[in-house]
Amino acid sequence: MDVDESLRVRARAARAEVASGALRGAALLDQLRAVPARDRDGWVDELLGIEPPPPDVPDLPRGAVPYLPCGVDEIVAMVGEVPLGPDDELVDVGAGLGRVALLAHLLSGAGARGVEIQAPLVERARRCCAALAVTGVSFICADAADCELDGSVFFLYAPCNGELLARVVRRIEAVARRRPIVVAAVDLELPGAPWLRARPASRPALMLYDTRR
Repeated sequence: MDVDESLRVRARAARAEVASGALRGAALLDQLRAVPARDRDGWVDELLGIEPPPPDVPDLPRGAVPYLPCGVDEIVAMVGEVPLGPDDELVDVGAGLGRVALLAHLLSGAGARGVEIQAPLVERARRCCAALAVTGVSFICADAADCELDGSVFFLYAPCNGELLARVVRRIEAVARRRPIVVAAVDLELPGAPWLRARPASRPALMLYDTRR
């Protein structure tokens, strides 16, 4: 998403501060909130060095969905309302080009791990991470339904559907049996999960789920 030249200049200046380690947390959030809402997605992509995505791979498994980035305002709401902090480990299921994992880490200090089934997206997310000299964020190429998941907060932006989604949720449930977790879902309801208790969030598309005790 394009932004005008003045916003692009501000994003690049902020990018240099992020890469130096000087811009994090509340200071970064202040800069982000100063950007008009309609321009925030593009501004953040400029900040993080995220380029337009490559074509989706042709052999996605049944139930997997094409790449679509989550809106920045939903990510910011998730960080503040979970709330996500330095002691957390965020797992982004269907991480795409890394927007959620990178931005959430920079805003909160939480460790972040992106799980993405499309190898070209993983490669680009890793390049963005390296270019920003960001530590504490990693990306793996894997089917989330078939790999071990572990974290304190799980983020799902409609990464899959049907039986594939059910298998991913079972993986997350296995973590919830060991410790309390939060699941943040955007444009996705998780019915039939009695081990989770839903709570509304400030963004209509975002739902937060806490482990029932």
